[in-house]
Amino acid sequence: MQEDDDNQNLVLGILFGVIALVIGLVIGLASYVTGQTREAAPAAVAAVEAPEIAEVGEPLIKLYFDSGKADLPANAAEEVAKVVAKLQEEPAKLVLISGYHDETGGAAVNAEVAKARALAVKDVLIAAGIPADKVNLRKPAITLGGGEAAEARRVEVRVQ
Repeated sequence: MQEDDDNQNLVLGILFGVIALVIGLVIGLASYVTGQTREAAPAAVAAVEAPEIAEVGEPLIKLYFDSGKADLPANAAEEVAKVVAKLQEEPAKLVLISGYHDETGGAAVNAEVAKARALAVKDVLIAAGIPADKVNLRKPAITLGGGEAAEARRVEVRVQ
């Protein structure tokens, strides 16, 4: 009888040891993967996205893009000139760029396209003489239904 109890205790001890080892392995692997993701993501995100800034008023300009493209439209130069003029009138204000996308394609791809469009507009504003510290980006926004897809593929620029 004593020998059966000893064998049973040995088997239970090994079983609990294996369970504890598996749990530790899962937690360690999850921590490692999460740590890798956290280290890589903030540098890219911090360089592009500022803290969420509320949009004030109507946009000064809207630039419309082709589906899946971030190439600036033909009228970009004349639209950017409006932003430069407005900022020269009110130099204490900042520029806020908001990128949008339609529902076609995957969510991750759409967010990247909207971000690329906003960055293209930011680059052209800086090239036009607006100081980089005066230009802020908002997180790419989704436009859901209710309108034309062409209307959703835009970048809005506000001076606020």
